[in-house]
Amino acid sequence: MSGPQHQDSTTDVVRWAAFSCVLVPVVLLWYGTSLAGATGTALGLAAVTAVCRVLLRRSERGAARLLAEEHASHAPRGGRRLRGGTGSYRGGRHSGRTTPGG
Repeated sequence: MSGPQHQDSTTDVVRWAAFSCVLVPVVLLWYGTSLAGATGTALGLAAVTAVCRVLLRRSERGAARLLAEEHASHAPRGGRRLRGGTGSYRGGRHSGRTTPGG
């Protein structure tokens, strides 16, 4: 799940967290908390949001790298593609002789 939809959801999470960094201190001030307490809360929420954003981005890069490695491990090696059918591996029909000379 590492596509545009995943990146959009990560961006949405970070936006909501940033919104809460503003909203929570305002609500605290509304209910009578000191300016210093609201400021400390805002700084704490901002720090947690920044760390979470870094971890989310790192996780996205790791998931993308893992997906790329998984796709690379399932690709045919040497440019060959195996085809089914009788004699396709050895290149054609054989007469059934077991010795080289006869």
